[in-house]
Amino acid sequence: MKNRFKRAAKGARLAHNKNTQNIATVDLPVPEKILLPMQQHIGGTAVPMVKKGDQVYVGTLIGRADGYVSAPIHSGVSGTVTDVRPIQISSGAWVPAVEITSDGQQAVDPAIAPPKVNDYESFTTAIRNSGLVGLGGAGFPTAVKLTMKDLSVIDTLIINGAECEPYITADNREFVENPQDIISGILEVKKWLAIKNVIIGIERNKPEAMDVMFSLIKGDPSITVKPLPSVYPQGAEKILIESCTGREVPRGGLPSDVGCIVMNVSSVAFVASYLRTGMPLVARRLTVDGAVAEPRNLRVIVGTPIREVLDYCGGLKGEVGEIITGGPMMGVSVVAPAFPIHKQNNAVLALPRAAAQLPPAGECIHCGRCIEACPIGLSPVIIAKAYNAQNVDELDRLMVDPCMECGSCSYVCPAKRPVTDTMRLAKAMLRKGAKKK
Repeated sequence: MKNRFKRAAKGARLAHNKNTQNIATVDLPVPEKILLPMQQHIGGTAVPMVKKGDQVYVGTLIGRADGYVSAPIHSGVSGTVTDVRPIQISSGAWVPAVEITSDGQQAVDPAIAPPKVNDYESFTTAIRNSGLVGLGGAGFPTAVKLTMKDLSVIDTLIINGAECEPYITADNREFVENPQDIISGILEVKKWLAIKNVIIGIERNKPEAMDVMFSLIKGDPSITVKPLPSVYPQGAEKILIESCTGREVPRGGLPSDVGCIVMNVSSVAFVASYLRTGMPLVARRLTVDGAVAEPRNLRVIVGTPIREVLDYCGGLKGEVGEIITGGPMMGVSVVAPAFPIHKQNNAVLALPRAAAQLPPAGECIHCGRCIEACPIGLSPVIIAKAYNAQNVDELDRLMVDPCMECGSCSYVCPAKRPVTDTMRLAKAMLRKGAKKK
């Protein structure tokens, strides 16, 4: 079935609340212990490669990628493995996790060395060994994204610098603080994948980031900076592709179907760092904001307990209703303050109790605001009727499956109905119906 709706990227007009936009990143002190779940990415759970009592170093391989869609996991501290046990992650699944007690020395694994890259295959192998996943929040293994049978179909690399969720400024600080690695990483991906054009998409509410990038791409006509409207969810992959190129990814399709690869700006900067140093992904920049005494941008070792991140920012203030990783629109609720930072976490937000409480839902008034706000061009109010009627064929006709669950429909609903939840259930119903057929 062909798409019937043009993705207008209308979305929702949110308060940006970029409180930490001009706050420089600082390193969080090395934690006493880190906990590394073997599931910090989309795909297969990594297999623990260590046991209790083992000595490890910064960069030591802790978890082996299990399967094609997976990513290895490395230690961000030197010390001793003190436990290997199952833990429950935010999805509800139980996965193995490795606990490491730091010795405070931060000794680097002797095996760490820059990878030897001389062709496309060795480049993608290096990216896989680095443990890199999408640092914008999705957590999809980057090596899988960069691996394809026919490179000739790709003509455009899009760098996602939209960072459209409220509060989060980690990617903005990447632009400001680490621009040379961004450019270097772009050139590496461009070279080994033989990509002709690069577009760096940045929302207009990040003028300093745009200025830095504009100054660095002078003289290279193959790289352009694309100022984007500051509208949520501008950073969603398919929305970004259309905003930057005018191309529309078909229903059920991938960016490669329209000749594009999309990479988060922090991810592409890490590519440069890894090729230069050989140090795998063991730490990341994230924003800490909300009901905390001192909102900040921090560079945090993966596996650090969230409690230590919050304490470093002066602790919580007022009544906190919920702690989430990511933004307020698509973030994930934290199981407990002892839960560790994952690779794909770009923020820790403490939501005040008033903001975390859902208002009572009223009756749908058929105002159509959910339709106007949907960046995909779907009709949530009509989809809800099909879902309530258990009409799988109608859900298919209405094309509920491209819904990315961004939350725009729920945000604009004057009746405060859980529209996004209904869309999520409708997608599940359609998948179940497709399996039966």
